[in-house]
Amino acid sequence: MSNFAKLSLAADAPRAELHDALKLTGCEVSFNNLPAGVAVPFVHKHKENEELYLIVKGSGEFFLDGEIITLAAGDCVRVDPACERCIKAGNEGLSFYCIQTKAGSLEHFTTTDGVACETKAFA
Repeated sequence: MSNFAKLSLAADAPRAELHDALKLTGCEVSFNNLPAGVAVPFVHKHKENEELYLIVKGSGEFFLDGEIITLAAGDCVRVDPACERCIKAGNEGLSFYCIQTKAGSLEHFTTTDGVACETKAFA
């Protein structure tokens, strides 16, 4: 069994969930393309999972606990589990990744979890 998995997404795919395809064990990731003016059809919140939205293309709006914020490529938005949310694409559409993980579960991050190896990768 390999220690990695790779998936190539079509840039115009409406939605792709990566959990099963990549055998993710610590998070859920989806890639989403909303056409111009389209919104997720429901407001929702989570029981335990926080979400991180990474806006990669286009623009839109985010409904967050009754407040509406604008979105543009390059924006990163963290949303607590209890926050009521809904997202809508602007006139040019909206492409984004959504990463879900259990709130408070990160025990280590790169500077405390990374371990240097002796292996040489690139000449």
